[in-house]
Amino acid sequence: MTRTRISDDLQVAAGIIDQVDQFTLARFQANDLQVETKPDMTPVSDADKGAEKIIREKLRQYRSRDAIFGEEQGQTAGLSGRRWIIDPIDGTKNFVRGVPVWATLLALEEDGEIVLGIVSAPALGRRWWAGKGLGAHTGKSWANSKQIHVSQVKEIEDASLSYSSLDGWADRKQLRAFLNLMQKSWRTRAYGDFWSYMLVAEGAVDMAAEPELELYDMAAIVPIVTEAGGRFTSLDGEDGPWGGHAIASNGLLHDAALEILGSVHD
Repeated sequence: MTRTRISDDLQVAAGIIDQVDQFTLARFQANDLQVETKPDMTPVSDADKGAEKIIREKLRQYRSRDAIFGEEQGQTAGLSGRRWIIDPIDGTKNFVRGVPVWATLLALEEDGEIVLGIVSAPALGRRWWAGKGLGAHTGKSWANSKQIHVSQVKEIEDASLSYSSLDGWADRKQLRAFLNLMQKSWRTRAYGDFWSYMLVAEGAVDMAAEPELELYDMAAIVPIVTEAGGRFTSLDGEDGPWGGHAIASNGLLHDAALEILGSVHD
């Protein structure tokens, strides 16, 4: 896939996200927001459903041959060998409670590789995006953006670690291992969800990890972290968003963090 084609797809994706941001911001803290509980006991709002509907409609208009996989509506087949992956609102629990840390995630997969990703957090006034070979950037357009890079911290003892919660680590029987990583780190904060990984890509945080994730939670994040110079793998060390869990780092800390996380099992 050429840089020109990726750039064209990024422009299409950015235009779609512009429209989604307007919709989600209008629904954020709306008095008539409708919230339901899904079978997995997680919340879904009318904003989640509406955002995914907008993305799907626009992709059918501009990239009609491509497959689509979204959190709320599942898989739609395509003919091109390409697949768009949608998380309409990452951080729905924040969204429904009025916490502004939430984002729309949109990624493109081609031949088993995530080649572009956009993460847009309109309530924070932030957007991050990357394409294969194009670097990672923050800003809403090429003209109004800056390239971002991971940190150069080399030691766990000097590193800042972000996470979402501790429950999943206990379920994986790795709670003691994760607490060990926390204790060895210089600083820990639960920025949570997409934001942890964007801070890694920007170099503000050095590591982020979560024990339970879906493909749509991770796909858009991967190229942003890796194009910023970092690593994104499963907790088993597999590159990409395929393992059902994740650790992202500046790359320099990655192997040491994986070793600590694998050192103890509850």
